[in-house]
Amino acid sequence: MKTKLVIGNWKMNLDFGAAEDLATSIQEAIENFNLKTEVAICPPFPFLELVTDLADESNFYAGAQNCSQYDNGAYTGEVSAAMLASLGVNFCIVGHSERRKLFNESNEVVARKVDKLIAEDLIPVVCCGEQLEDRKAGRHFEVVEKQVKESLFHLAKNDFEHVVIAYEPVWAIGTGETATPAQASEMHAFIRGLVEKKYGSEMAYNTYILYGGSCNAKNALELFSSPDVDGGLIGGASLKSADFVEIIEAAETSVSEN
Repeated sequence: MKTKLVIGNWKMNLDFGAAEDLATSIQEAIENFNLKTEVAICPPFPFLELVTDLADESNFYAGAQNCSQYDNGAYTGEVSAAMLASLGVNFCIVGHSERRKLFNESNEVVARKVDKLIAEDLIPVVCCGEQLEDRKAGRHFEVVEKQVKESLFHLAKNDFEHVVIAYEPVWAIGTGETATPAQASEMHAFIRGLVEKKYGSEMAYNTYILYGGSCNAKNALELFSSPDVDGGLIGGASLKSADFVEIIEAAETSVSEN
C-alpha cells in the first residue's frame, strides 16, 4: 500500500523562539509513532538549521519554501539549491501560487528551479492550481495542464521520479474554502492522467500528488481518503502542533482504511 506524504509550510510566520517551540512540539508528539506517513516541515529560511538539526534525530524531514533559479553570484537575497543541500534539506517547495502571483514567477522560472533542485538531489514539491475565475470559466483543467507540462515535462523519466506535485486551488488558500473531496479527486486524477500519458502508468502511480488549500484537522481524513490524493501541503494548520499532528494521524488512518 502506498504511504502518504504530509508537508507543513509555515510561510512567513513565527520568530525563532516560536519556531523552536513548534518544531520541538511536533517532534515530541510523533517521536513514538510507528509512522508510515512521510512528514516534512518547511520553515522560513532563518529557521532551517533548527529544523534540519531536529529532523536528524526525528522521524520527519526538513524542507525549504523556495530556492533560486541561479547557482550563485550577485543575486542579493536569493538562496541556491546547493546552499539548501549543504544544510541537509530534503524537500523544497517551488511554484507556490503566492510566488507566482506576488513575485511573478512563470512556469519557465519554476522549471529552472526544479532543475537546480534535482541537480542537488533535493525533492521539488511543485505547485499548480487555478484561480477562482479560471474554475468559474471552466478553464481549471487547461490552466493546471499548462502549469504541469511547462514546469515539469521537460524532465527525463529518471529525473521526474524524484518530483512531488501539489495541487492547490488558489481560491481555497487561506480563505477557509476547500475543494470538495470530489473536486480534489477529479483534479488529482486529471494530473495523474497527464503523468501517465507522458511517463507511463507505473510512474503515474508512484508520483505523489498532494492537496493544498485550507486542508485542516477536520477535513483531512475525507480528503486523504481519495485514492488519488497522496497527502497534503499544509499551510495555516501546520502552525499549530496539535492540528498538524492530527492531520498526520488522518493520513495514517486513510491508508489503513483503503
